[in-house]
Amino acid sequence: MTGRLPRGARRHWADLQRPDHLVPPPVDPAAVEGLPEPARRWLGHAVPPGTPAWVSAELSMRGEIRLGGAWRPFSARQLITPGIGFVWAARTRVLGLPVAGYDRYGPGGGELRWRLLGLVPVLSAAGPDITRSAAGRLAGEAVVVPSACPAAAWSEGPVPDTAVMTWVLDGEREDALIRVDPDGRLRELSMQRWGDPDGTGYGRHPFGVAFSEEADLAGVRVATVLRAGWAWGTDRQAEGEFFRARIEGVRFR
Repeated sequence: MTGRLPRGARRHWADLQRPDHLVPPPVDPAAVEGLPEPARRWLGHAVPPGTPAWVSAELSMRGEIRLGGAWRPFSARQLITPGIGFVWAARTRVLGLPVAGYDRYGPGGGELRWRLLGLVPVLSAAGPDITRSAAGRLAGEAVVVPSACPAAAWSEGPVPDTAVMTWVLDGEREDALIRVDPDGRLRELSMQRWGDPDGTGYGRHPFGVAFSEEADLAGVRVATVLRAGWAWGTDRQAEGEFFRARIEGVRFR
C-alpha cells in the first residue's frame, strides 16, 4: 500500500506496518474492566466481544482542510499505531496546482514535508516543537483504533460521560478527554495540545474533535465523520476549525 505515498513517507510507513497475516488474540475483557465507566461504555460499544486486539490501522479518508483562509478538498491515507507513531499522507490543490506530502511522528521525532507539483517544497519542518505537537495528535487520534486504547492509562473525567485517556510519548504526558453518549458512541475529544495556531509561539492550546457519525468497519465501530480545530470550547472555536473529514475505509492490523 506504499506505492502511491510520497517518497519520503514510504520508509516511515514501512517502519510502522505490521504483516496482514498476524491476527492477534481477542481483546482481553479484563483489560477493560478497571477503566472509568464512560471508557468501558465506549469500548464495549466499539469493540464487540471476540474482536482481535488490533494495535494498528490503515485508513483512507476524504474531506476539506483550511489552507490560507480557504477550504480545499483533500484525499489521504494514514497508518497509525497508538503509542508508537503515525504517517498521514495527503493530496490537495492550491490555486489549481497539486500539493502532496505527509505529516508523521515516530522514531526520530515529528516531521512535515509538503511539495507543489511533487518538486517545489512548500512546507518542511521538524524539531522539538513539531515532535511535541505530533505526539499530541497521535494521542488524540488513538480513538480510531479502539482495540488499542485499553493500553493507555485512564482516569475519571471532570463531568459525567467523560473519561481521560493518557499516553506518555517522548517522556511527555498527553491527556485526551473523551465524551461518550449513553449508548456508547464517541462524540467528542478535547485536549491541551502543543502547537502555535496563532503564530505567537508554541505552547499548550485548546484543541478538539467532534464526531457525528460512526460505521462498522472490519467488525469495529469507528467514528467516521469528524471536524477538528484549535481554540476548542472557546468563543473562537469556529475560527479555529481547520479540518473536516470522512473515514471511508479501515484495515486493522
